[in-house]
Amino acid sequence: MDIYIPELLKELLPKGLLGQCHAHHFEKGDYLFHQGKKPEYMFFIVSGEAVLTRISSHGEPTTLQRCKGGFVSEASLLVDAYHCDAIATHNGQAITLPIKSLREALADSKFSMKWVQLLSKEIMRLRTQSERLGLKDIRSKLIHLIETEGKQGVLILQSDFKSMASEIGVTHEALYRAIATLEKEGLLEKHPDSLELLKKK
Repeated sequence: MDIYIPELLKELLPKGLLGQCHAHHFEKGDYLFHQGKKPEYMFFIVSGEAVLTRISSHGEPTTLQRCKGGFVSEASLLVDAYHCDAIATHNGQAITLPIKSLREALADSKFSMKWVQLLSKEIMRLRTQSERLGLKDIRSKLIHLIETEGKQGVLILQSDFKSMASEIGVTHEALYRAIATLEKEGLLEKHPDSLELLKKK
């Protein structure tokens, strides 16, 4: 059966790897992989959403990455076990690629350079996330999220507020209060499917 291969993968992967890609449908709540298990596949999210989470010593989940498109398991390429869980937060589809084959293909210098470029972009994204988590107050974290992850001050909501709270490292109750405060101040407008920053009058 033919599967949809995004242009990014067609440009990135050698023909031999493209031939080993398989479609993987997932439902909300499904695990793509489990912490501690041996990595067998690299996952590329085509539609839907998955989050990488790790449970703290206090039993609280921490969101390490939220992926709505692209690779979700780059860190598993050269390790013996997944360092976190990958859980679907929306129904969707991923493409799986055998990690062993990917490792072998990286011996090709042209492909390895493309892979390094891909990882460089991911590092930039993670630095932005780290910068956000380092902000002291919830208000600043929320504004930073909208400005960096949204477009022209509008963040499309593709997950619930509980997931968003976990992503910026706060409780969902505190996030609700921050949103309400910014609305009262006329700095934020909450829509059914988005959050919009408003310019000060």
